Amino acid sequence: MTFPPTPTAVEAALLARCSAAFLPAEPPGAGRVAFWRPDGTAPDARGPVEEVTVGSGAAPTEVSALVLPVRAALPALTRARASGAGETAAFWGTAAVLALQLAARGRLFPGAGDAAPLAPEDLRRVGELAATMPPAAGPHPSPAPERLVLAFLDAVADGLPRSPAAVPAPRHRPAPGPAAPEPPPQTAPTAVRLSLRVEAHGLTATGDHDTGPRLRAVVQVHDLADPALVADAAEVWSGTSPAASLHGPGVRAGVRLALRRAARAWPVLERLLPAAAPDALELTDAETVELLGPAATALDATGVEVHWPRELARTLTAHAVVGPPEGDDGPARPDRRPSGPPAFSAASLMEFRWGHALGGTELSRADLDRLAEARRPVVRLRDRWVLVDPAAVRRARERRPRPVAPVEALGIALTGRAATGTGRDETVAARPTGRLAGLRDLIADPGAAREPVPHPAGLAATLRDHQLHGLAWLDRMTSLGLGCCLADDMGLGKTVTLIALHLRRRTRPDAAGPALVVCPASVLGTWQREIERFAPGVPVRRFHGTSRSLTGLSADEFVLTTYGTMRRAADDLKDTEWGLVVADEAQHVKNPHSATARRLRAIPGRARVALTGTPVENDLTELWAILDWTTPGLLGPLDAFRRRHARAVESGTDPDAARRLAALVRPFLLRRRKSDPGIAPELPPKAETDRVAALTAEQAGLYEAVVRERLAEITEADGPRRRGLVVGLLTSLKQICNHPAQYLKEDAADAAPRLAGRSGKLELLDGLLDTALAEDASVLVFTQYVRMARLLERHLADRGVPARLLHGGTPVAGREELVRRFQGGELPVLLLSLRAAGTGLNLTRAEHVVHFDRWWNPAVEAQATDRAHRIGQTRPVRVHRLVTEGTVEDRIAELLRRKQALADAVLTAGDDAATPLTELTDAELAELVTLRSPCP
Repeated sequence: MTFPPTPTAVEAALLARCSAAFLPAEPPGAGRVAFWRPDGTAPDARGPVEEVTVGSGAAPTEVSALVLPVRAALPALTRARASGAGETAAFWGTAAVLALQLAARGRLFPGAGDAAPLAPEDLRRVGELAATMPPAAGPHPSPAPERLVLAFLDAVADGLPRSPAAVPAPRHRPAPGPAAPEPPPQTAPTAVRLSLRVEAHGLTATGDHDTGPRLRAVVQVHDLADPALVADAAEVWSGTSPAASLHGPGVRAGVRLALRRAARAWPVLERLLPAAAPDALELTDAETVELLGPAATALDATGVEVHWPRELARTLTAHAVVGPPEGDDGPARPDRRPSGPPAFSAASLMEFRWGHALGGTELSRADLDRLAEARRPVVRLRDRWVLVDPAAVRRARERRPRPVAPVEALGIALTGRAATGTGRDETVAARPTGRLAGLRDLIADPGAAREPVPHPAGLAATLRDHQLHGLAWLDRMTSLGLGCCLADDMGLGKTVTLIALHLRRRTRPDAAGPALVVCPASVLGTWQREIERFAPGVPVRRFHGTSRSLTGLSADEFVLTTYGTMRRAADDLKDTEWGLVVADEAQHVKNPHSATARRLRAIPGRARVALTGTPVENDLTELWAILDWTTPGLLGPLDAFRRRHARAVESGTDPDAARRLAALVRPFLLRRRKSDPGIAPELPPKAETDRVAALTAEQAGLYEAVVRERLAEITEADGPRRRGLVVGLLTSLKQICNHPAQYLKEDAADAAPRLAGRSGKLELLDGLLDTALAEDASVLVFTQYVRMARLLERHLADRGVPARLLHGGTPVAGREELVRRFQGGELPVLLLSLRAAGTGLNLTRAEHVVHFDRWWNPAVEAQATDRAHRIGQTRPVRVHRLVTEGTVEDRIAELLRRKQALADAVLTAGDDAATPLTELTDAELAELVTLRSPCP
């Protein structure tokens, strides 16, 4: 028999956008899936086409559909589920994933007519899924939704490989040959589910030498159709069960069949197989221990639950207690700043101790000794009988206190979880004690209202409320010996807040010392002017250029340097005992392995503060790099951080991962947005708009040619070469969307290229500038490409529009002059390269911000916009993002939103991070870059 071929990746992507219906059959493996377009026609893919009537519970609809076996349809269905395509295909994709999960857990077997029954939880999931079935997801007429889903699960299981080498038989799967000497039943067995109810007899015994209660496991029978109907096996055999559905020889045959399967998971149950009525068995101590551990797990895999008597406390749990060693000084006062040395320092001694509880009751070391000496699972403790695994007691007694680094102890206190130290990233609940608990309470909520700090002497400025709050938070954290990150939106006054912090710290002997500010070259002048304006009389010098020197440094002086100079002169800087080290635009050290980051870590300081408006630009590793500089060790080693936090948050596999990470990060990172209530009420509104431009004929021709040629080349490549080709493709397409002259590098030719009439974006920009300049408004135009910026500068000069370019190669003095002319109204249009000018500049004269091309990073674009929309702006700001219709730019917006969601989830606490573009499959890449015609 010939089966239709499995769809290729491209065909699967095509089918994932279609509607789908499952067509059941007998045997289940013969079931098929029909695919059709919204207009009722069959998609263009290999396979038989049939006329099919669909519409479960609705008016029937006849469609022409491509019909495939379930196994061949799975790639398209699972793709539809992941992409959120047509609701019928996505529904069956969800059902397929459920079927594969059940098969992986041994609940469904390929071609096994006596497969283990589904557990109640699995049946609940099936019912919930069936309740969401779209009307067109089944044939017309159709069985009930739950029956149709169960048939689909069987069909998926029957499509799985059957060879013993491919699928090892689980222990509980029926093996060839009889399991007991009993002959096979003459009556067809009725499917039932079993459970074990453990009973304790003799709980009233009180003497220390009593053997203790006897334990007995009673077999219970559950009706599959109605899980609420349950009876003891003895009642089933005697016919006295109140549930009529649990009477008759078919039920008894079903019990024996289910019992055989359960006996393969726990051989102790084989004692019941020869019994006339397999109702119960007495348990030895060894059997009780098995049932407390591995036997219960094995039985659960067959659908058999174990129920223990409530009278016996049996759950031994472990938790951690972290704080000063026992006998050390008491808790810190959270309502006042500690005097004297910082309350938190590397010299602090912290201890990790284990605590244990049984049934919610705390156990002492003497209690653990009593349980261990008994050497049996049922022990009398504190005038009551308890049930506990002796092996678990032995493990508990072997745990010993251990010292922990202060920063690790603080992380445990904040998250309430501690690593067990097993090397498997397992954690247990933990609670802090003593001064560690007080410190946690003091810093846990940076947004909490605190007593305001006095206005620093020598500050020639009136701080806004949010700046006063930021100053109090910075002062509290640094005085405790903790580094931190002020992550306010650009334009909320981080610079003046840091100046106020230095003025406050210089009055305390334990905190005084010169302040080192490391910043991009573009904001060196801004820092100097603001220090001279807001802290007159405080010495300030630039450690920059060939004449840099630290000779004669005073105790309260500001020293300003750039990241480049810091990297080259780190040996000179690390010989000074700095009172405060500030990393402005700290995203410059987001790569912890870079030379800049390593040199910065080597510079000592009594306190470290990072300033950035974008603590997360692309992924959470960048957040780790910043906070590991401010507070080394807080987030653990980078590899462990990726395992425990970043991957779970970015993949979305653990819904609580973002909340746990936020609890750890929040005390060390103060994040305020301009849109937050009361933060910057005086700021004018900001309106953001995507401006859509059509490609010219020349752009469209270049775009399609590049896609066609590069995709063919990418299909034949793999590994690093393929990733490089993908990056090259995306870069070329972005340049074509900007202007053909940029992609063709025509600006390098001897003759100036013709620019007008060749780019839809350029025509759109001309219209925006004409409107803005007619209103006497000022405009910022950002592009990530200096080459494109030069083309724009030439084009605007040809049109008589005064415009100048600021980029990474512009000298510091030249940058300051361009900013002065723009702010003074002499220069109505300023062109800027995004990376060189997207941070640190105050350009509040601008009323329009144009992003000529997308950086594909919302944080970087927001930083650039904040050059205009910041404190000091008095007019509404209009942001224009230029996007070419039907291109890769058009479809990248969702990836940008997901990146923003990733940052918000952690920083506000509480992406699904998009798949890296270089890791897309050939079909996904083609879907992303293929030029689409505009909708009519």
